[in-house]
Amino acid sequence: MAHFTLTSIIFLPLLGSFIILLIPRKFEDTLRGLSLLLSTITFGLSLSLWFGFDKSNTLFQFIERYSWISELGIYYYLGVDGFSVLLVLLTTFLTPICILISWDTITHKIKEYYFSFLFLEAAMVGVFVALDVFLFYVFWEAILIPMYFLIGIWGGKNRLYASIKFFLYTLVGSLLMLIGILYLYFQHSGTPLTFDLVTIIQNVSNTPIPYKNQIWLFLAFAIAFAIKVPLFPFHTWLPDAHTEAPTAGSIILAGVLLKMGTYGFLRFAMPLFPFAVDFFTPLLILLSIIGIIYGALVAMVQTDVKRLVAYSSVSHLGFVVLGMFMLNHQGVTGSVLQMINHGLSTGALFLLVGVIYDRRHTREINAFGGIAATMPVYTTIFLIVTLSSIGLPMLNGFVGEFLILLGTAKNNWVWTAWAATGIILSAVYLLWMVQRVFFGPIVHEENQNLTDMNWKELAAVIPILIVIIWIGIYPSPFLEMIETTTDTFLKSRSILTISSVQFP
Repeated sequence: MAHFTLTSIIFLPLLGSFIILLIPRKFEDTLRGLSLLLSTITFGLSLSLWFGFDKSNTLFQFIERYSWISELGIYYYLGVDGFSVLLVLLTTFLTPICILISWDTITHKIKEYYFSFLFLEAAMVGVFVALDVFLFYVFWEAILIPMYFLIGIWGGKNRLYASIKFFLYTLVGSLLMLIGILYLYFQHSGTPLTFDLVTIIQNVSNTPIPYKNQIWLFLAFAIAFAIKVPLFPFHTWLPDAHTEAPTAGSIILAGVLLKMGTYGFLRFAMPLFPFAVDFFTPLLILLSIIGIIYGALVAMVQTDVKRLVAYSSVSHLGFVVLGMFMLNHQGVTGSVLQMINHGLSTGALFLLVGVIYDRRHTREINAFGGIAATMPVYTTIFLIVTLSSIGLPMLNGFVGEFLILLGTAKNNWVWTAWAATGIILSAVYLLWMVQRVFFGPIVHEENQNLTDMNWKELAAVIPILIVIIWIGIYPSPFLEMIETTTDTFLKSRSILTISSVQFP
């Protein structure tokens, strides 16, 4: 089974998406139930990665490699390491939650909705496990299609604008990356030509890319990944996409899609172009710190709860980028863990914002107030998730942010001080939002008869809550999966950097 685990995780939801198309649209509950069942089974299959992953192994695991288009050197080549295995698990964990939370809220074009979601799951997993660069690009581009429709069909009143903006931003970045991929293929893949990432990295190690070419190639990849993160100033598509997307779309966008950008830096841009990484590191650190502070300040003045959470992602993902470009053990390990933490905490916040929107059909902060009296369970869960997003000790956000700040402090205390202000500002805007929404007198009559969370909503959020607390109290199992890959990554990067300097 190990030899086909990754294929099963990709193709079960993909097959399920086409089965969905064969079911008559009048069987709405069947469409919902089958989608939930298939995504849950997919998560169950992915757990074999957790239990079967060798934490001491420095190589890729669960390898599957078959010739696909032999004339072009394209392989169906899959594998995971400590950077990707947790992202696969995060994807399969959040997808059934998204489908469950959509049960009562998606009432039109149900067949198309669940087709899009299952297709999206398959493509997202593919991005994190592909070790053939061409295959990676196919999965990367495939994600555009279902996400475009999820926002454009089931989103808010400005959904067309938001979906087109998301599509164009991502497409422009993807085309730049494609140019870089083709250059690597023709110049550095060896003989015969191949898109095999492992082979290309080995070739680059033996015959480094001239550093002037590295600069341009790194930019081609980095812009694509920075747009997806999104890193300041490439972030402007994100608030619109988050605000207009349906609740499940916002969860999966924040939880998984943004991590494709940060993962791309670690998997492609940084190993392939080490000299360019050293050249651009000061700029990327500056942009990440600007993003941390800018995202927090803009979030502070938002009047829409969902838009506030969207801008918080700009701030929190700035921490992720900052950690990885510290290029030390604590920074990189904290960065990868914080990808998972952000997916859990911000995904849960979007889920909870959707819960209150379904009852009040507004997200304006001024429309609420005092709802802790009528929705005590909802208030308690929202407060815990908020504190995890702030980075309170004993919750998941603290572990990742602490490691990132520790790694930053090893390099530069000034950077650390500026980054730490982002944590203070996040406490300000999130706790101020909680105060206005949940406490004080009930001013609006609509808030007096609100019903608390139902069983479906609780079933969707409680699993996230459990993992949030688990990582906060006992992060070792997660850190152990990352650390060996981090060490290998840093050692190989040092070797490549020395080689790059020798061959300018």
